[in-house]
Amino acid sequence: MANVHTYKQFIYGQWVESNSKKTIEVINPSNEEVVAQVQDGTIQDAQLALEAAEKAQKQWKRIPSHARAEYIQRFSDEIRANRDYLAKLLVQEQGKLLKVAYGEVDATSTFLEYACEWAHHIEGDIVPSDNPDEHIWIHKIPKGVVVAITAWNFPLALAGRKIGPALMAGNSIVVKPPLETPLATLELGNYARKAGIPDGVLNIITGDGPNVGSHLVQNPITKMVTMTGSTPTGQAIARSAAGNLANVQLELGGKAPFIVFEDADLDAAVDAALHSRFDNCGQVCTCNERTYVHEAIYDEFMEKFMKKVKAFKVGDPMDPQSDMGPKINAGELKHMEYMVAQALKEGATLLYGGQRPQGKAFEKGYWFEPTVLTNVTQNMTIVHEESFGPILPILKFKTFEEVVGYANDSIYGLAAMVFTNDMKKILRLNMELEYGEIYINRGHGEQHQGFHNGYKLSGSGGEDGKYGFEQYLEKKTFYVNFKS
Repeated sequence: MANVHTYKQFIYGQWVESNSKKTIEVINPSNEEVVAQVQDGTIQDAQLALEAAEKAQKQWKRIPSHARAEYIQRFSDEIRANRDYLAKLLVQEQGKLLKVAYGEVDATSTFLEYACEWAHHIEGDIVPSDNPDEHIWIHKIPKGVVVAITAWNFPLALAGRKIGPALMAGNSIVVKPPLETPLATLELGNYARKAGIPDGVLNIITGDGPNVGSHLVQNPITKMVTMTGSTPTGQAIARSAAGNLANVQLELGGKAPFIVFEDADLDAAVDAALHSRFDNCGQVCTCNERTYVHEAIYDEFMEKFMKKVKAFKVGDPMDPQSDMGPKINAGELKHMEYMVAQALKEGATLLYGGQRPQGKAFEKGYWFEPTVLTNVTQNMTIVHEESFGPILPILKFKTFEEVVGYANDSIYGLAAMVFTNDMKKILRLNMELEYGEIYINRGHGEQHQGFHNGYKLSGSGGEDGKYGFEQYLEKKTFYVNFKS
């Protein structure tokens, strides 16, 4: 433990210890070794961070938007300059493949850079008045202090996704990264300081949800909460924020259907189904959680698909030959075991996987094989409960109406993927699928200029693009009467 680095909290441009004087270990999910320690933050730490953000925001909002963009661009440049270090740190704390970690670092920068593009597009309106000699001016202004709570699957990119638009709109922000994967996010404090971002505009604190998170969300200083995580946590945040009527933006759980119609490009569908299930060990909110294949092509699809699954290599995430790393922690690993056991109990067939890989390399860490279940019926737990891991149930369907009914039979509504070349089907799906994000003839993966939005218990508010940026702005209306 002597050589393990202990991170402090980043408040008002300074690295400070928690007044708890306690720390929490961050564990490498590949080998269960301690990577670093972070502060076990307290309510007092959260209050200091909020007060710092409130103080800084009063000046930050006065800086012209193009100048704010210059700060944010320099911030992104610092992240790019430390790309190798951040990617390897992400592998250590989260267990994702190195190539995926590089992609996450790049996405963090591009989230920030996309936000900069709004520098000259924060536009209001002049609306005609019913009264003579009067104008109605509608201004777009920052909300104030934003609290960002991020998830452990893509901690750095999710931080960038929230920091960029929040700061570009003239808000200040307090970021609470997940305790499982806080390290790369904490490093952002160093880069913000090097970029010259004024003290207090960006604050990063660590601590648990019931104490630190709740205080951040409930505090009257907080004007907006943006959170990515589980549905139960999102529901708790919405309840907690209600007291002050803070705007709440939530991106929560998912159970994405992946539908393959009989006219699909089968090879493309197989590749997309594979990677949209097993990317990041299945720890993606838009992942392929249940695959529906038309009965006419089911056998051919399964032959092609299983050939690729069996060739999938689970192993060291630093090894470029590996296709999948470990799960994040022991609790998640137990959840995988439960999901498989429950599916078998309910009558499913384990076609492949379903356990920890064999061999000395997997004796430590939270490893689980890519797993495929067949003979699955729509009423089974595996079809409805989010697995958030490398387990895929595959079902047959006969008709368009049947599969749309199956797809919509979920409490979630984040993402769906469909393979078909029939434009009539595509147009009907646009009307009938109850999902905020639908991918046609490709796997999951949103873009910055789109809108990442969930229906039902998958969240509210949405992120990215012009609609996401609008979330970080408030409106102020002036009735200007100039009658002489």
